[in-house]
Amino acid sequence: MRKESRNHQGAIGIVHEFLVGDKYHPLSEKIYAKLDELTKKMKVAGYIPTTGYVLFDIEEEEKEHFLGCHSEKLAIAFGLISTPPTVVLRVVKNLRVCGDCHMAIKLISSITGREITVRDNNRFHCFSEGSCSCNDYW
Repeated sequence: MRKESRNHQGAIGIVHEFLVGDKYHPLSEKIYAKLDELTKKMKVAGYIPTTGYVLFDIEEEEKEHFLGCHSEKLAIAFGLISTPPTVVLRVVKNLRVCGDCHMAIKLISSITGREITVRDNNRFHCFSEGSCSCNDYW
């Protein structure tokens, strides 16, 4: 049995749910535009997608694309475009955060200056200024 990765992002008292590769949200164009912007900034900061977390037998470029569509990244991009800069982003995930997303969220917290809290099925991760409260033990 395969579990779908789901994330919840609350904005102004409303919970929004995202699935991997989700394009059904009314703001999906803006969400993906924000993700593209963040990815470019992360790569300038030294981010290299860890494609080993993609288990499909596909080309490296496609693996990078799949990593970019993980539900927690979509939820964070939505939070960034829909909340004021002082608001802590809170994401709840039903599966464990993959290592690539963990690294990406650390960079996103540094690039945006936002505090991001992610609750996966194992623990709370509080990302701030490029660090995580789990000290990279997840």
